[in-house]
Amino acid sequence: MTRRVLPYRVPSEDVVAAEPWRLVTEDGDVLMPEALPDWDYQMDLHLRRTVSVDLDRARSQSGLPSNAALTLAVVWTATGSNLSGPAERARLVDSGTIIAEFDIVLRGADLGGLLALDTALVLAERRPDARPSSPRRAGSVLWSDREELRLQGDAPQFPMAVIDFSLTSFPDEAAWHLQISGGLENATMGSLLLLVNERNTVTATAFENAGKPRPVDRVVLSAVYADAARIMIEHALANDDFSEDGDFPEGSLGATMVSLFDRLFPNQSVTDIRLRQRQSPSLFASDLQAAVKIFEGA
Repeated sequence: MTRRVLPYRVPSEDVVAAEPWRLVTEDGDVLMPEALPDWDYQMDLHLRRTVSVDLDRARSQSGLPSNAALTLAVVWTATGSNLSGPAERARLVDSGTIIAEFDIVLRGADLGGLLALDTALVLAERRPDARPSSPRRAGSVLWSDREELRLQGDAPQFPMAVIDFSLTSFPDEAAWHLQISGGLENATMGSLLLLVNERNTVTATAFENAGKPRPVDRVVLSAVYADAARIMIEHALANDDFSEDGDFPEGSLGATMVSLFDRLFPNQSVTDIRLRQRQSPSLFASDLQAAVKIFEGA
């Protein structure tokens, strides 16, 4: 097991007692699970956590004076959107043991993939008079931990919007449209957009209920995600630069396509699947339908 060695003193782990993150739902608080398979980009996340800090021990064991200001902060990072940011922070200038209550809401449109929540106790201000063995720079980490939540499983996830198709060039009666723009090197979040027709109440309602879907909603969502996967794979196969060995940047459309391809067609080459699509489109469509496991669990 590797252990990070810092160039300054840090307190023992037990100076901070952090309760697990809890997910706030309509039915009350629950322990944050490892994954939310029904999550989508319209679903914001409401999370809570209680953290207690023994400030006197944290300072003394770090070689800091009793009046050193500390900060307890939470930072989030989402691999699906390639975004991160501060969630909440508390400046600690008291003595004794304090209890910090974190209550945060993260916008679903900013998330996706694997959500990491980092909680850290850091030095709030630079201390030019600190001893050589003590932390001196603002932001020096004295304690930290990380919890993770997977917000998508095998189904493709992307930003979406509910609009009236009658005001667009799309057919009025269409239920949804997956828009793909830009090249394989472009960021996924800026290249994919799922548009849902608000006039199709069955589909629009299914996405409204995505956090707690009814049986009919599960069927609709399964059909949408299967169709989206088909469009994405066909779009990728039509691009001659797409291959399993393609060196696409992390978070790019190409990297997302490769990841989706590997999940749907494990141990198969892009060349073989591309050839099958061109020689027998109907068989390829059935293969893809089986790969996405349409209606499974609906």
